[in-house]
Amino acid sequence: MNQYSFGIQDDIANQIRHRFETDQPKEKLEIREIQLVSGDELFPFYTTREFVPVWSENGILKEMAYELRFEIKQAKYDGLNPKDYHLELFDAFFETFEQNKDSGSSNEITDVADLDIFLTDAFFRLAKDLEIGRVDPSVLKSEWEIPPIVKNTDYGQLLTEATKGGQLRSYLVSLYPKFMMYRNGREVLRAMENIEEKDSLDWKEIKINKSIKPGDSNSDIPVIRERLRFWGYLSDSADISSKNYDSALVEAVKSFQQENGMEDDGILGNLSILSLNQSPSDLIDKISVNLERMRWLPDTVDNSEFILVNIANFQLDLIDKLDTIHTAKVIVGKRYHESPIFMAEMSYIVFSPYWNIPYSITRNEILPSIRKNPNYLRDKNMEVVTSAGKVVDPSTVDFSSKSFPYWIRQKPGGSNSLGLVKFMFPNKHSVYIHDTPARSLFSREDRALSHGCIRLQDPAKFAQILLEGNRGWTPQKIDEAMHLDHEEIVNLDRKIPVVILYLTFWADSNGKGHFRPDIYGRDQEVLTALRK
Repeated sequence: MNQYSFGIQDDIANQIRHRFETDQPKEKLEIREIQLVSGDELFPFYTTREFVPVWSENGILKEMAYELRFEIKQAKYDGLNPKDYHLELFDAFFETFEQNKDSGSSNEITDVADLDIFLTDAFFRLAKDLEIGRVDPSVLKSEWEIPPIVKNTDYGQLLTEATKGGQLRSYLVSLYPKFMMYRNGREVLRAMENIEEKDSLDWKEIKINKSIKPGDSNSDIPVIRERLRFWGYLSDSADISSKNYDSALVEAVKSFQQENGMEDDGILGNLSILSLNQSPSDLIDKISVNLERMRWLPDTVDNSEFILVNIANFQLDLIDKLDTIHTAKVIVGKRYHESPIFMAEMSYIVFSPYWNIPYSITRNEILPSIRKNPNYLRDKNMEVVTSAGKVVDPSTVDFSSKSFPYWIRQKPGGSNSLGLVKFMFPNKHSVYIHDTPARSLFSREDRALSHGCIRLQDPAKFAQILLEGNRGWTPQKIDEAMHLDHEEIVNLDRKIPVVILYLTFWADSNGKGHFRPDIYGRDQEVLTALRK
C-alpha cells in the first residue's frame, strides 16, 4: 500500500529547491559528493518548472525514468561510455526503489529528489554529447580546424517537450548528426559488439620485416589464416596450420584487402598486417572514435555540392545532394608533413601551373642539390625569381651563401611537380589539390607520400566536371590548357566547399562498415579523451 500523503509532490519539489539554494556556492553543483556536469543549466530549468520533479509522480518513478536508463545503456552504440551518465548510480537507486515497491515501503523523499536531479543531469549531458560531441577537438594535439557544430538546442526545452510527447528516444535521436553514415555506423558498432562476444582469438601483434608474397613460407601464416577465418574470408573448415602462402590464402587476402580499401595484390605489406592485427575490440574503439569525429562535423554541406577528401582513405569524392558524382584516388601528406584537417572553398583552377617551391623545401632539398650539381636548375626546368616574380640569371646567384633572398619555381611542363593543373581553395595552410607527374604512385597501398598537398588521379576528368558550368571548356580545350608554357587561371562559376577529413571508419548508405589504417596515429588521442 502506498504510504504517501497528498503533499508529497510539493515536499519533493522543496527538497530539489534546497539542493540548488546551497549556502556554500561551488564551481560545480554537488549532490552526494558527486559533481553535476550540467549545473549551470539545471538550476534555470528547475526554476522554470517551480522545482516540480521531472521523473516521478508523488514519489513513484515514471516510465520515462526507466526509458532514460535504457537510452544511457544504448549510448555505447554511439561510442560513448554509459558510466559517464550516472548509470551505476541509477542502477543502485532503481534497485532500492524496486525493493521498496515489493515490500510496500515508501521511497525516501531525499532519494527521489536527488535521483530526479541526477536523471536530468544525465539527460542534459547525453544530449550535449550527442549534439556536439563529448571531446572538444580544439584541445587535441592533432589539429582539427573544421568549424565545429554549434550547440543550438535548449536541452531543458527538449526535456520538457519529451515529457509531453511520450517516447524519449525520438528526442535524443533528433540530436544525431544528420549524416546517414552516423546512424549506420551505430549499427555496425552494435554488430561488432556481437562479434566481440564470440571472440576467443589471441590478437598478439604480428610483426613483419618485409612483405610476405605468394609462394613464401612464414611462421606467421597460420595466425594470418586463423584471423582471416575468423572474419569469414576462409571457410570454417579450412586448415590453418600450413606456413605456406598458397593460392587459396592469396584469394582470401585479396578479398580482405579489397574490403579494407587496399590494393588487392595479395602481397601482405605493412598496411595489410596492420589491419589484420585489429581485433573486434580494436575495431569497436575505432568506430567509437570516428562516431565522435562525425559529431564534430557541421551539416552546412548537407544537400549541397561539396568536395570531400578523406585522408585516411586516400580518396576524393565530389558529392552533390548526397550523390557521389566523381571518385578518385589521392596521395596525401606523409608522416611529419601531414595534410591538415580543415574546410575552405574552391574558387579557381590553374592550368599549366608554376610550382612556387616552399622555402623549407628550397633550403632543405633544392639548394643542397644545386651545390652538388650546377646544372640542377636546368635539368629540373626550374628558375630563380625575386619576391616580385622577376626572373634572375642563376649565374649571378651565390648558392653557397647562408642568405638566400630569392624564390625558386619550377616552370610549367610535364616534369612539373604539380603536374599540369592545380585546383585552388585558398587557405592558411597553402594546401591545394594538384596533378602529379609520378602517376605510378597511385597504385601504392600506402599513399601518404606528399609534403602536405593532395595529389589527384585523373585531374583532367575532375576539371571537366567542375567546368561544366563554364561555357566553352570542352575536354579538348582543357587538354590544350594543360599543355601551355604559361599559367592560365580559370574562375569557377560557383564556389565549392572542400572538406579535408580524417575518418578511419565510416558506414556507407548500404550500412556496410569501412575501416582504414590510422596512418597518422591520431585515433588514440581521441579515444583517450573520449574515455576520460
